[in-house]
Amino acid sequence: MQIPFWRTAIVAWVAFVFLGSVHAQTLQRVEQVDFGKTPEGAEVKLITLRNANGMRAQIITYGAILKELQAPDRNGRFTNILLTADSLQGFQRGFNGAAAIIGRVVNRIGGAQFELDGTTYHLAANSGKNAIHGGRKGFDQSVWTVEATPAKEHESSVKLTYLSQDGEEGFPGNLKTSVIYTLTDHNELRIDYEAATDKPTIANLTNHAYWNLAGGGDCLDNILWIPSESYTAADADLIPTGEIRPLQGTLMDFNQPTRIGDRIEQLKPQMNGYDHNYILSGGKALKLAARLSEPHSGRIMEVRTTQPAVQLYTGNHLRHTAVCLETQHYPDAIHHPNFPSIVVRPGSPLKETTLFTFLAK
Repeated sequence: MQIPFWRTAIVAWVAFVFLGSVHAQTLQRVEQVDFGKTPEGAEVKLITLRNANGMRAQIITYGAILKELQAPDRNGRFTNILLTADSLQGFQRGFNGAAAIIGRVVNRIGGAQFELDGTTYHLAANSGKNAIHGGRKGFDQSVWTVEATPAKEHESSVKLTYLSQDGEEGFPGNLKTSVIYTLTDHNELRIDYEAATDKPTIANLTNHAYWNLAGGGDCLDNILWIPSESYTAADADLIPTGEIRPLQGTLMDFNQPTRIGDRIEQLKPQMNGYDHNYILSGGKALKLAARLSEPHSGRIMEVRTTQPAVQLYTGNHLRHTAVCLETQHYPDAIHHPNFPSIVVRPGSPLKETTLFTFLAK
């Protein structure tokens, strides 16, 4: 007996709705497993975030490192687009491409010291005579704590916290820092930062992700656009002089989409590649800071941020195998009154957001 078309259609519709419901229920958006222990015995966790489109982000509690991000190309093939290590030991040995949270202060502080409210604080000189990336043991080498976050529709997230104690690496104040990683069904990775202190201090946070949108090779064929009209001039040690210079007509100008490798050789021998701080307009609003595209895979990454600048770094110590777009405040801001302040005071916590959107064409 032939089944009527209308009955077949109803059965198909019911099956579609049922299977879609089952998929929504069985999709495990957040998963946590053990990832090893530090030599001091601290347990390190691996958290996996998934979205409904097949994207996956992995974070470890050591350094709050973004260990992996699987993103599709124009043909729907997924590849990890971050430089990463396979084990906790790999990261602890100083893997120099880790997408870690950098703090208390990313980038450089001239002379490894600063004055705040009449008191001078001395830091570790771990970059020549200057301080860099929070000191000898910054946030990137500390074990963070996982805290619960409320479940929200169409996204998965994890919150990590770290208490940097008063005097740690020479910085004043107990600074409680939280970072929330969120993967949305719009193929966005959002990073929300917050840091509160019990006495005046300084803080400037970022994620030092090394992106390779092809999943291998170098970043020289990547096309980069940065909507910025000026940058912070710096000396030979990459310490800002305080001068704000225009980008137009310079080798650093990416106001028109440009292949990263087109002018990189012209920076040598003074520099082995790009390592420049680009000033963004738009104040505290979430604004477009950069667009990076990889022509062979079709992957595109758009970066939006509330921060006032983005540091372009082309993996110069890694033969340009990746590119960093570190949203941040200006380097050495504590020594330049004309730069946006990085001072954090009790009752006025630091709050910043960076949003990475992934496309494929």
